Amino acid sequence: MLELFFASHDPTTLNRQGNDVGTQYRSAIFYTSQSQREQAHTMISELTAKAVYDQSIVTEVTASDVFYEAEIEHHNYYNNHSNQIYCQLVIQPKVTKVEGRYNNLLKKIKDL
Repeated sequence: MLELFFASHDPTTLNRQGNDVGTQYRSAIFYTSQSQREQAHTMISELTAKAVYDQSIVTEVTASDVFYEAEIEHHNYYNNHSNQIYCQLVIQPKVTKVEGRYNNLLKKIKDL
């Protein structure tokens, strides 16, 4: 899951993803156990050691707290609005990248 997370976005930009800016667009991992916290930090250390990114990883790793569900119009957004230009220019390239690189893993997840 962490591998998919880091492959699907830019973890080096603080409070932004593409043209979307603000703390709600930060790269963040919310853990529910000490093991998850350690796994996240280990992955960040490994990616940093391998110099996978040109810039430093700024992904926030913090304990999960209150969860606020998105407004209904944001649920399943990509599948419901895949013809919109934002989906085609911003989301589709990320989906294509992840599907190409992790197709076998995604098939396993879909079969669960």
